Amino acid sequence: MTLFINTIKISMKQRLSFFLIFLPFTFLAQENMNLPYYEIPDAPESYTAANVAARMIDGLGFRYYWVTDSLREEDLRFKPSDDGRTTRETVDHIFRLSRTIYNSIYGIPNEKVEEEEMSFEEARKRTLEMLNQSSLRLRENPNLNDLNIVFLRGDERSEFPFWNLINGPISDALWHCGQVVSYRRSSGNPYNSKASLFTGKVRE
Repeated sequence: MTLFINTIKISMKQRLSFFLIFLPFTFLAQENMNLPYYEIPDAPESYTAANVAARMIDGLGFRYYWVTDSLREEDLRFKPSDDGRTTRETVDHIFRLSRTIYNSIYGIPNEKVEEEEMSFEEARKRTLEMLNQSSLRLRENPNLNDLNIVFLRGDERSEFPFWNLINGPISDALWHCGQVVSYRRSSGNPYNSKASLFTGKVRE
């Protein structure tokens, strides 16, 4: 009888330990699903220049969501060569590119700022939010001729048309998402292949 009671106690302790271990992962999974771009938003009803540009950013956001999902510390530290960027440094670069995209669409000059220290989770969250807000702003159908990339470096001001945002930061960020895919495969943690880049949905 005593042995039976001790067995029940051990079983209860094991269950409690299991619950406490996996509870944070449950909350993390819920938080991830609440972030933008778990799935790609519905397509606009009409084809306009602004809607097409917004859809490009949506495609970037969906890719970024999944290539950065469930990255481990060892993945973030990985780099392909001694003089290459780590995965974390690449993710931080995508954050800065996304900030340039956001600033340009909202008419904010891009100035050199002192980079704040952020956790990977915070950088990921803010990147996804900036991309989502940029897409939503474009869907309001502004005149793309009025959207320029502005850089301020001291007293110097340089200005570029929206074209440069497409072949510059947007395409560059897509490029680096591909790098993160390659890096995480090399560090033994491939991204979730159920996330269909073609449909923008997660397969069951």
